[in-house]
Amino acid sequence: MSQSTTVVAIPARLESKRLPRKLLADVGGKPLLQRVLERCLEAQQPAAVVLCTDSEELRDKASQWPLERPVPVVMTPASCSSGSERLACALPELLEYAGGADPASCWVLNVQGDQPFVDPTIIDAMAERCSTARTDVLTPVYRLPPEKIHNPAVVKCLLAHDGRCLTFSRSALPHVRDVSPDQWHAHAAYWGHVGIYGYRAEVLAQWNDLPASPLEAIEKLEQLKLLEAGIAIGSFPVEADSLSVDTAEQLDEARQIAAQLR
Repeated sequence: MSQSTTVVAIPARLESKRLPRKLLADVGGKPLLQRVLERCLEAQQPAAVVLCTDSEELRDKASQWPLERPVPVVMTPASCSSGSERLACALPELLEYAGGADPASCWVLNVQGDQPFVDPTIIDAMAERCSTARTDVLTPVYRLPPEKIHNPAVVKCLLAHDGRCLTFSRSALPHVRDVSPDQWHAHAAYWGHVGIYGYRAEVLAQWNDLPASPLEAIEKLEQLKLLEAGIAIGSFPVEADSLSVDTAEQLDEARQIAAQLR
């Protein structure tokens, strides 16, 4: 199989519903989004790192941050309902930043804009796996510790024996019948979702034509739209999660982590 080209794309919305303006929140002396961009720029494999946003304020501030190299910005509609839809709207520009790559051989690595400590080695590992992936969508997963299995803020992934993602949920999956929930971890493996996706560009090109997903609307998890449309998602294991900041409590946790890194 021919070598794939990868580009990191970071969808960013300033006015998030649960924690408005979190991307500009101070985390250890830097805006949260700046930390995300810095981590992504440390990855060696992708051809480019691109910020995709509907916010002129984010665009302007990103251009002022002292980054290793400038990050290009693609402006997208404010009406985008998910990060993946935002990247789908930006796809023509993303292909250009990937060197004019063919959609069949280009992968877009969707890194959430609220992961201030995303591991660049995971980004590189995903980029390397794209050429040999048996699915058109790929995502990293990690073993959940018992204390996180029943936390609805932690997204779980139910895996098939071959590593395919059967579904994603905020609930614990699988349900272990006739066993107390606090003992489920002793009977089954539970996997958390890191929150990074690798999309073959051809998949993003058809995103806006995919049917509406009732499961996506209920769980507020965009990857369910793909599964309901019959598009398989592959996975690969990594050692640890990357904190996503969705709540005030998680923002406090991010600040504590940043303080330890100084």
